[in-house]
Amino acid sequence: MNRILSLAASGALLASAGLATSPADAGGVRAIRANAGGGYTYGAAVGRRGPNGGIGARAGTTTVNADGSASHRSGLQASGSRGSIQSSGSATRDASGNVTQSRSTSATNAVTGNSVQSSSSYNSATGLTRSATCYNASGAVIACR
Repeated sequence: MNRILSLAASGALLASAGLATSPADAGGVRAIRANAGGGYTYGAAVGRRGPNGGIGARAGTTTVNADGSASHRSGLQASGSRGSIQSSGSATRDASGNVTQSRSTSATNAVTGNSVQSSSSYNSATGLTRSATCYNASGAVIACR
């Protein structure tokens, strides 16, 4: 069973990282603080419940340093009567401007049980790579359409 990180837990995680939290808008928190690199770290989390019973949450942190380097991590989860999705990723930029990125996503159709797992990665030196694999409810690989 997948669990969505509650807003209280998200706020506690931000606070434990030294980020003071404040209400962003209904159902969310955000925080910002100076970091040891001479820049700042920003964190945010939000959760929502839809009118038809679906739920979703996302959270992320971004750090920017005085030397121009930066990093970002984020993730989301959502589920409802039609299915579920989970996605997480990260990106970094070094002080010279070199960039790397990766993201992994999984989604499942609640009606058929079919699912897809996809990933992407980017490196400013080598370019973009993407892949996706689809599965039926029994776990056998099927054609993605």
